[in-house]
Amino acid sequence: MKTVLLIIDIQNDYFAGGRMELAGPVQAAAQARALLDLFRARKWPTVHIQHISNRPGATFFLPDTQGALIHESIAPLAGETIITKHFPNSFRETALLEHLKQLGIERLVISGMMTHMCVDATTRAAADLGYAVLLAADACATRDLTYGETSVPAAHVQAAFLAALKSYGRVLGTGEVMQQLKV
Repeated sequence: MKTVLLIIDIQNDYFAGGRMELAGPVQAAAQARALLDLFRARKWPTVHIQHISNRPGATFFLPDTQGALIHESIAPLAGETIITKHFPNSFRETALLEHLKQLGIERLVISGMMTHMCVDATTRAAADLGYAVLLAADACATRDLTYGETSVPAAHVQAAFLAALKSYGRVLGTGEVMQQLKV
């Protein structure tokens, strides 16, 4: 099955000192890097998704800032595809779908940030478009959220979204994803 690795929004603003620091971004990026190394070794396609905020009032991923740059730990190599997006869903108003069609892709391995926004929106869209999805749970990161008076720790946000995404694809650890790719 022809497979691509999507690395969604692993950008500087999500790391320490950034404008939207997440819980565990270094660990998630390390797992995404393990997947990236495997795909590079096999000369399989990868797509780096980079969010650039263009809506009024945006506070992070602002154009022409260090925070919007893809994090050095998974920096694209020459020839690797980078697709810029402006919405949580990586397919919305981007060239992603056309690119995947041109490559004949049937399955996506998804990693990235934030689990509860861009990873969620992209995973659901990919499944709705008919792609098989392997979501690398530990190669994703999110943050604490609040709803009314309730504070929801990042670990609970992560677990809830990953549990829901099991309806859209296989949600596995990076090691398990790698085992699936060896078949």
